[in-house]
Amino acid sequence: SMEALHSASPGRARLQQLDHHVRGVGCANAPPPLLSSEEELLEQMTAPTAAASAVAHSCGDSPILLLGVSGKMGPSLAVLLQRAGAKRVIGVARFSDSAQRDFLEKHGVETMAVDLLADGALDTLPDSRHVFMLAGFKFGASSEANAGLTWAMNTLLPADVVRRFPAARIVYVSSGNVYPFTDVAAGGSAETGPTGPVGEYAQSRLGGERLAIHVATQQHTPLCVVRLFYATECRYGIVHDLAQKVLGGEPIPLAMGHVNQIWQGDANEMIVRCLPLCETEDGKPRVLNLTGTHVLSVRTLALELGKALGGQAPVFEGTEASTALLGDTTAMVRALGAPATPIPQFVAWVAAWVKTGGRSLNKPTKFESRDGNF
Repeated sequence: SMEALHSASPGRARLQQLDHHVRGVGCANAPPPLLSSEEELLEQMTAPTAAASAVAHSCGDSPILLLGVSGKMGPSLAVLLQRAGAKRVIGVARFSDSAQRDFLEKHGVETMAVDLLADGALDTLPDSRHVFMLAGFKFGASSEANAGLTWAMNTLLPADVVRRFPAARIVYVSSGNVYPFTDVAAGGSAETGPTGPVGEYAQSRLGGERLAIHVATQQHTPLCVVRLFYATECRYGIVHDLAQKVLGGEPIPLAMGHVNQIWQGDANEMIVRCLPLCETEDGKPRVLNLTGTHVLSVRTLALELGKALGGQAPVFEGTEASTALLGDTTAMVRALGAPATPIPQFVAWVAAWVKTGGRSLNKPTKFESRDGNF
C-alpha cells in the first residue's frame, strides 16, 4: 500500500515528495495560460530556445534528416528544428496520413515518402551529417502477426541506419522500456545499470540499441542513444489518458502506480540538444535517459486532474505496486539541465484541453501494462 511505501526506508523522503510535484493543479489563484487550439499547442511545443537554435545553426548546409517523422514526436520536432534556424530539414516516412505531410510542408519541412524497410530504401536518402532516428513500432508489437515487423523496425532498421550514415551524428530515440521495473522508493534505472526488457516490444528495442551501438563502434560513428519515456502533450500521453478516464468515470488501474512525465515540447528541445552529445570523449556511443525528473503518483495525478475538471472524483481499481518503470535523470540533468515546463502547468493544460473537448490522437499509452503487451 502507499502507507507502507511512505513508511519505508531509505526512500521515505523521496516518496513524501511525490504528491508535492503535482499538488495545486486545480488552484484558481494563478492558473497558467491555457492552450485553446492545436495551433497554440504546436506553437508552444515548437518554440526554439537559444540552445536549440545554436544547435540548428551549427548544422550548416548539411540537411537534417528525421527518419520516421510521422509519429507522435516527429512533426513537432521537425518544425522546432525549422523554427530554430536549420537550413534544410527533411522528414522521411511512409506518410500513410497525408495530413502529416501537409502539416510539415506548410511549416517549411521537406518530405520524402519512403518505406524505410524496403530493399534499397535507405540508399535513396540524401547524404547527411545530422540524423534523428525516430522510427519504431510499439502498439500491436506483441501480437504474433506483427512479430516480424516489430523486430525489423525496432532492431534491424537502427543498425541499417547507422551503417548508411557512418560519418553522421545520429540521435537514435529508443525507449525506457528496455529497463526492468525498479523499487519506487529507490528511484529509477540509470544508464549504467542493468537492462531487463519485459515483453517483445521492449526486447526488440534493446536489440536495436545493441546492434546500432555495435555498428557505430565499428565505424566510429558518433551516436547518442536516447531512452525516452513518458513524453506527454494535450492530445496524447499519460496525463491525457488519466484525464479522459477521470472525466468519463472509467476505472484507473493503480498497479503501475508511479511514473515519470516530461512535456513533449521540452523533450523535443532536449532531443535537438542531444546532437552535440553524439561527440563523446572516449569515442564510444552515449546512452542517455530522457524523461521527467520527478517520480509522480498516478493516484495524485488523477486526483488533481479531478479538481481541474470541476470536482470530478476519479474511480480507482487495484493498489500501487512497489515497483514501476522509472528512469534516473542524473546524467540528463548534468548534460542538458532539467525540463523547463513545470508539472502543474502541463497537467492544467491537459485538463482544460480534455474538459473542452480538444482533439485526441486516440493513441492510449497503455502505460499501466506490467506484462510488456501494448
